[in-house]
Amino acid sequence: MSKVEQMIDVDVPVRSAYDQWTQFEDFPRFMEGVEDVRQLDDRHCHWRTKIAGVQREFDTEIVDQLPDERIAWRSTGDGIRQKGVVSFQPLDAGHTRVRLAMDVEPEGMAEKTADALGMLDRRVKGDLKRFKGFIEDHDQATGGWRGRIRPKDADTARTSTGTPMGEEPGPMDAGTAPMGEGPGPMREEPGSMGDPDRTRRSSGTESWPLPPGPGDPGLR
Repeated sequence: MSKVEQMIDVDVPVRSAYDQWTQFEDFPRFMEGVEDVRQLDDRHCHWRTKIAGVQREFDTEIVDQLPDERIAWRSTGDGIRQKGVVSFQPLDAGHTRVRLAMDVEPEGMAEKTADALGMLDRRVKGDLKRFKGFIEDHDQATGGWRGRIRPKDADTARTSTGTPMGEEPGPMDAGTAPMGEGPGPMREEPGSMGDPDRTRRSSGTESWPLPPGPGDPGLR
């Protein structure tokens, strides 16, 4: 797998930076090659991308999420193989360091060539710069979700639904704090996994309830 790690400082409070990152359907507005992201539930998203001229669709699952600290994910099923974690470090009341680390398995000659040329690293660096411009221009997040997802939640869903999880986490294991940081307090936020009346996330004035069922289907 190819590994990439980039970070950037954004001029917004940590809550704003984190909340914006939970708005996955906004990713095409600042992520190169991401054409569409569809939120399926709290943990799962369906992606459509076009990178190095190759269009792909795949699903991802959130395996660890702690408000204002980190979001870790991995791909599910066959095809795309990737895992990663984005972490948020408050520098002061109005500035946040965002660090993104990913493991990606390039597929096909075009993607392997792009990886060899360092295009993935430059793309991630560019995505973070565009994220910085996006959140600073808006001054506040377009929405946010403050729920807690623990690694055991993902494991329970895998057992109850039989959903294939793809490759198991490696260096950026869901239960491991990212980049040497401590795991932080295991706090619950309003609308967390223990709140049956929580809503997933909102954009503007819209919000929608979490669908029923023991496990929500497969970057929150």
